[in-house]
Amino acid sequence: MLLDGEEWRRRFAGIKREAWRLEALPQYLVPQEAEEFAAFREGRPTTPYTASSYTERVSRQHAEGKRNGRVHIVTQPLSDYLQFEFTRYYELHVRAGDDIRILDVTNRHNPLEGVQDFWMFDREEVVLMNYEADGRQINREVFEGDVSPFIEYQRIAVSESVPFEEYVNGGHRA
Repeated sequence: MLLDGEEWRRRFAGIKREAWRLEALPQYLVPQEAEEFAAFREGRPTTPYTASSYTERVSRQHAEGKRNGRVHIVTQPLSDYLQFEFTRYYELHVRAGDDIRILDVTNRHNPLEGVQDFWMFDREEVVLMNYEADGRQINREVFEGDVSPFIEYQRIAVSESVPFEEYVNGGHRA
């Protein structure tokens, strides 16, 4: 089953314990970000990013004891998009309560080589995030199978990564 619109938003709104994501790409081409990303790449001023429906939801769920988290797999040097994402979104998302971690696989084995992007909801449902090679999203697809491999991917990703703030402040392992 493919997810879009309200069905997709409902997954986040309805979490009981946790929404968690693995991000494995160096760039995501999101149409809503195109103008700001272009400005960032050209060194032009960007519109300040403030609270959004995402940060408001994460903050509310954090206060309710629910977790939102992700691990992003990266290599150095960071792509322009990752630099943009780190400065524009991640800092504010962490302040809202998003547990963002970075798994830097520069000069080391990637323990999750070949694992595609996914979201996992309450360790009960997995949604595969399907992308073109350049980072353009194709679709979101509900995984119809045993989620235990994805729980193991999450365990590996979290154990091998460092918190975002530690990473950007020089505490990363490469």
